[in-house]
Amino acid sequence: MNKPQDVVSATRDKFDATVLDLLQPDDFREDLFPVGRLDKDTTGLLILSNDGQLAHRILSPKKHVPKIYEALIAGEVTATDVKRFAQGIQLEDFLAQPAQLEIITFDAVANQTLIHVQIAEGKFHQVKRMFEAVDKAVVTLKRIQMGSLKLDEDLEPGLIGH
Repeated sequence: MNKPQDVVSATRDKFDATVLDLLQPDDFREDLFPVGRLDKDTTGLLILSNDGQLAHRILSPKKHVPKIYEALIAGEVTATDVKRFAQGIQLEDFLAQPAQLEIITFDAVANQTLIHVQIAEGKFHQVKRMFEAVDKAVVTLKRIQMGSLKLDEDLEPGLIGH
């Protein structure tokens, strides 16, 4: 699924629409669940499955399945930031494992940097918190890949691919 913004990665929620609420009747199954989570405001690749073993293989930190995100960052991301990400970043509650940060473009007029970042963990707000640790703010965040599974660029938000 290409998860849109303002939808939660859950099977049920009392307050917000869930990713399962977006499914067409022919695609819905009671046993489906999101494999991993994306924050309410984060978009992109979300796997829906009924296979618990698959979920474990993708999500277990011991498996080191890379997750790649595309983000728009307020300010200029620098070579120093790339090095800090590569070393791992100490957050308030844990040491984030080394991450691969790639600067795609910097828009000097908007003062924003488009980046790709690859992490293997995926803890609570991890990418956002890593950028906060280097005094930057995430404007938009989209997961574009999990392991070898890539988000189909033609897949509209809210729709699923087969």
